[in-house]
Amino acid sequence: MSIKGKAYIAGVYEHPTRHAPDKSVAQLHAECARGALADAGLTKDDVDGYFCAGDAPGGPMAMADYMGLKVRHLDGTETGGCSYIIHLGHAAEAIAAGRCSVALITLAGKPRTGGAPARAAGPEIDFEAAYGATTHNIYAMCALRHMHEFGTTSEQLAWVKVAASHHAQYNPHAMLRDVVTVEDVINSPMIADP
Repeated sequence: MSIKGKAYIAGVYEHPTRHAPDKSVAQLHAECARGALADAGLTKDDVDGYFCAGDAPGGPMAMADYMGLKVRHLDGTETGGCSYIIHLGHAAEAIAAGRCSVALITLAGKPRTGGAPARAAGPEIDFEAAYGATTHNIYAMCALRHMHEFGTTSEQLAWVKVAASHHAQYNPHAMLRDVVTVEDVINSPMIADP
C-alpha cells in the first residue's frame, strides 16, 4: 500500500520556552499541541490519533487524557531522539490505513531547567548505571565505534556542529546561535572520550 498523497503535515509549532521552572512537561506538551493545531486551523476535537514518546509523562494514554483528546489511535513508539521522525511515518501510515484522520504528534522538554528526567530501565541499565552513563559519554562511545569501523575523523564529525550552528541562524528560539568553524569545534574542550 502506498501512502503517497494520503497524509500531509498541516501544522507545526515550536515552543519558545527552554527554561520553564513554572511549567510541567505535560503542560509543555499541551501547549505545543495547541500551537500546532492552531497553525493547522484545527482544534483538539478534530484529533483522532495521538503520537508521543518517552518524554511524555505517562505515555500516550495519559497524555491524551490530560489534553482531553478523544482518539481512535495511539502510538508511543520510543526510539530515543528520532522517535518523532518515526512518528511522522507511523502517523502517515495510520491515516492511509483509516485508523485516524487527524494525527497529533507532540514533543516537549525542559532542557534548560535542570537535570534530565530519569531514563527508563532496560536490559542495558546494569551495564550503564555502574559507570554513570550520560548522553555525552554514550554518544562518545557511538562516535568512537563509527570512527573505528569507518575511519571517520574528528574533523568530519565536527561538521555536524558546524551545520547545526548555521541552521540555528534561522531559528529565533535556538539555544546556541553562534556560528562555529571546524577549527572551533576541534579546539574546544573535550567533554567525553567516552
